[in-house]
Amino acid sequence: MTRIVFVAIICASCLVVCARADEWKMAWHDEFDKDGKPNPDNWVFEHGFIRNEELQYYQPENATCRGGLLIVEARRERKPNPDYKPDGRGWKNREWIEYTSACLTTRGKHEFTYGKFEMRARIDTRSGSWPAFWTLGTSFGRVRWPDCGEIDIMEYFKGDVLANVCHGQNGRQRWSTTRHPLADLGGDEWSKRFHVWTMLWDERQIELLLDGKRMNIFDVASADAPGKDNPFRKPQYILLNQAIGGTSGGDPSKTDFPVRLEVNWVRVYQRH
Repeated sequence: MTRIVFVAIICASCLVVCARADEWKMAWHDEFDKDGKPNPDNWVFEHGFIRNEELQYYQPENATCRGGLLIVEARRERKPNPDYKPDGRGWKNREWIEYTSACLTTRGKHEFTYGKFEMRARIDTRSGSWPAFWTLGTSFGRVRWPDCGEIDIMEYFKGDVLANVCHGQNGRQRWSTTRHPLADLGGDEWSKRFHVWTMLWDERQIELLLDGKRMNIFDVASADAPGKDNPFRKPQYILLNQAIGGTSGGDPSKTDFPVRLEVNWVRVYQRH
């Protein structure tokens, strides 16, 4: 009798685990298994100098698929800035481009509310490198950042791997940030390997993981505000980029280029 009960408990537990696993269904993915330009049905590109006083000029030419990888390549190259205006102002109005790279987004193509978001990638952790796998709310552009909501599933700069959630509240930036020193993860040897970054997002919380280990957890209700939308209850779109320098990326002047973000796949699952 004891053995029968024990077996029954084990079987019941297996059924629960299988049921939970089966809850996730693939909603969208890109395996980057066709050489050439990234699939235009999945991705659009940012153009120019965009944010954070970064050094790179974003252009589509710096992203290609080869050998089952999306390669986002930052290069040191000098050429005229086509957006330069002699009487212009601001950090974007540079006469010369010194670095180029690419930022791919799914905006207007694939946007999601809740789900399991994953990327398998290898990142360059040398000085000046600032890669990211992140999301922005689709309201970006209609409302000011960070009221649109931002989730940094993977971000790296200056020796730290970060996992962040940011939103606006009462006119201020509200950040939930964790930093994990590269040295604690394994240093240069860690950087040579591919890793899996995951976001688990539902109406209650956002959990960010690296190789299955929790990096950060965020209470969605903490972004509720009277009379305003909570951006983490609304659709978000994905961004992949390899930034250089800027406000956080560090000094790339002694780094040998190119600097590459190599992505094996990006996958989004949702519960059904």
